[in-house]
Amino acid sequence: MQALTLTAPRQFEFTEQAEPAPPGPHEALVRVHAIGVCGTDVSGYLGKMPFIQYPRILGHELGVEVLAVGAEVTNVRIGDRCSVEPYLNCGTCPTCQSGRTNCCETLEVLGVHCNGGLRPQILLPAPKLHPANDLSYEQLALVETLGIGCHAVNRGQPQTGGQVLIIGAGPIGLSVLEFAKLTGTTLHVIEPNGRRREFVQQTYGIESVHASLEPAAFAELTGQRLAQVVFDATGNAGCMGRALDYAGFTGRVVFVGITTEPVPVNDALFHRRELTLLATRNAVPTDFTRILGLIREGKINTSAWITHRMKFADVPAQFPLLLKPESNVVKAMIEM
Repeated sequence: MQALTLTAPRQFEFTEQAEPAPPGPHEALVRVHAIGVCGTDVSGYLGKMPFIQYPRILGHELGVEVLAVGAEVTNVRIGDRCSVEPYLNCGTCPTCQSGRTNCCETLEVLGVHCNGGLRPQILLPAPKLHPANDLSYEQLALVETLGIGCHAVNRGQPQTGGQVLIIGAGPIGLSVLEFAKLTGTTLHVIEPNGRRREFVQQTYGIESVHASLEPAAFAELTGQRLAQVVFDATGNAGCMGRALDYAGFTGRVVFVGITTEPVPVNDALFHRRELTLLATRNAVPTDFTRILGLIREGKINTSAWITHRMKFADVPAQFPLLLKPESNVVKAMIEM
């Protein structure tokens, strides 16, 4: 079968791959129908993702169909539509044993540490499949992105009536926004891209959306109540360091985006306000279950997110166009 392989930065090639083996006792063979394009994929394409080694088959936001199952598989059946939890954990290390499988000591993420879903079929551990036959493949491919925001908000624990600031309104920032709005907090967004600001205002009806906003102006805007929780989804070291300035006394700052650069921290402010600084990584199985339920209930609707679609065969030619600012892409989806 033909897979689309990133053989080097900015270089996609169609490569011939062996057909997957029959599924083992706890495995399932799936057909890939929809693949979401993530910031990780873009970073890998540009050669800026330190965890990706070439050649690599990208693709970890997947909507799939079950083709065959192993003898001991009970959670899915042939024909099921599923979202894929792309975090391959060992199950035996202390963090796995404590239930925090998203932080497995030997974690491998599909499309990052190992080959992902930019191919017609893939063999997966069956427990990583979350069936939802009433949802479309595109909806299922968006669940992993939503899981990042779900887990981040769980980490930040915003409380009803508090002020929440989200810095960065790309897909990850939007996923945080989706779950923060369910907590009954007052939401504010900082996003320099005008098209993204417009998207947030039109899609979510949030008025407090700013290209930039100094901490003093933010305090004035909120009646001298700085943020209870600040979520930084930029992955920019400078922005991440400045995020602490917006957090009120005993507030929390959650780094959702990731950077390889050192992040400067104002230690005097950090101590004076007794802030809590949190990282968030991936998502856990219960996040996937919750998200599927929220989509069914109509409490999450990400249909407006998908601004670009491309066929599998057209990815090498069209993928570079997503990087152009004038593309105004929010979320791109690859159709197999």
